[in-house]
Amino acid sequence: MKIYDLIDDPDVLLGLAPEELAFHLLRVARDNIQNGLVHRSSITSIEPVVGRDRPYPPNKEAEIRVALAEALNWLEVNALIIPDPGPNGQNGHMILGRRATQILERDQFDNFRRAASFPKSLLHPSIAEQAWISLARGEFADAVFNAFRTVEEQVRDAGGFEPVDVGVVLMRKAFNPDTGPLSDMAQPAAEREALMHLFAGSIGSYKNPHSHRTVQITDHVEAQEMVMLASHLLRIIDSRWGA
Repeated sequence: MKIYDLIDDPDVLLGLAPEELAFHLLRVARDNIQNGLVHRSSITSIEPVVGRDRPYPPNKEAEIRVALAEALNWLEVNALIIPDPGPNGQNGHMILGRRATQILERDQFDNFRRAASFPKSLLHPSIAEQAWISLARGEFADAVFNAFRTVEEQVRDAGGFEPVDVGVVLMRKAFNPDTGPLSDMAQPAAEREALMHLFAGSIGSYKNPHSHRTVQITDHVEAQEMVMLASHLLRIIDSRWGA
């Protein structure tokens, strides 16, 4: 299989963003693997088979080669295709990365692509790895639940509470504007109360429902935003821990 077997219209190919074209190159790479290896030149090749006309107009070939090189680079940057770690890698041979072996369908690739565009570095270290992987797998509800469960655990530890202290009640104790150990008494009373409501509302909205029933989250952007909120709350906890 060559890329022109999947996309025969040069304008369609050139209209795809690198990360969109990358999915098709990944299919080409899989089809051309022999003994676990595929040469990088065969992944981006637009040379016709013997007896067949050139698949793309000559005046667009240079631009197409650039587009394919960009898409291949995207696959390499995201470790879906990597140089063979042995001597063959020095000669341009590639292997599929570990994540690539789990991406078999278009929706799986799209989930990974969206996660790859979501900077893991923006997330709090305590949730970054697990949340990012869950988002990449399309496990949106798990990503959200685990992120807010971490918020609950961190509040419990930072405030010196017992394991039986959970959920909204815990948040209201920890951030009580008058007695909460995580409440910043240097702030105005109204702000202390608002922060208590923010934590209680967040746990009540995004963690508790997942604890009691199956919650469906199908929008990757919504899931990312929820995880980012959890990350923000974790950074607030950090600022109060031991203060």
